[in-house]
Amino acid sequence: MSPSPVTSTPILRTTLLWSAGVTAALAVIGAVVGYLVADTEGLWSALAGILLAAVFLAITGASILIANRWYGNDLYVPLFFGIVMGGWLLKFVVFLVVLFVLRDQPWLNPVVFFVAIVASVVVSLLIDVLVMLRMRIPHVSDITLPEINPEDEAEEEPEADADSAGSKV
Repeated sequence: MSPSPVTSTPILRTTLLWSAGVTAALAVIGAVVGYLVADTEGLWSALAGILLAAVFLAITGASILIANRWYGNDLYVPLFFGIVMGGWLLKFVVFLVVLFVLRDQPWLNPVVFFVAIVASVVVSLLIDVLVMLRMRIPHVSDITLPEINPEDEAEEEPEADADSAGSKV
């Protein structure tokens, strides 16, 4: 059996799937709590904060999944870091655009928006921890252990030293 390469793909797929489900639940909870705290402004602020956090967290996972498609290629490392850095730059630009667009919106409650973003990020980190604890990924890959021949073992048995065998310290 040939060793399979160790990859982060199963972890990232599971994380993205769990995050999508939890984001839907957070959206419902955030909308209800936001509405109770600050009426319709709170509802839309909570939904905007949760959606923004989910998009930013998904960009990172998706960029790594896309980059993993070139695993084994000679250009894997430069492609990987180029794609991941491109994702980070995309997030930075989107973040600035969103801040400039949302900063003067009358429907945005800044406190509810902030709490929604923080809650989404904390839940996402908890999902990452749970997925990492439950996944079974080997620590090393592409390792071939030497085969042991039973005949070689019999020849390599150490001989007992006559002086040390009878003496005790």
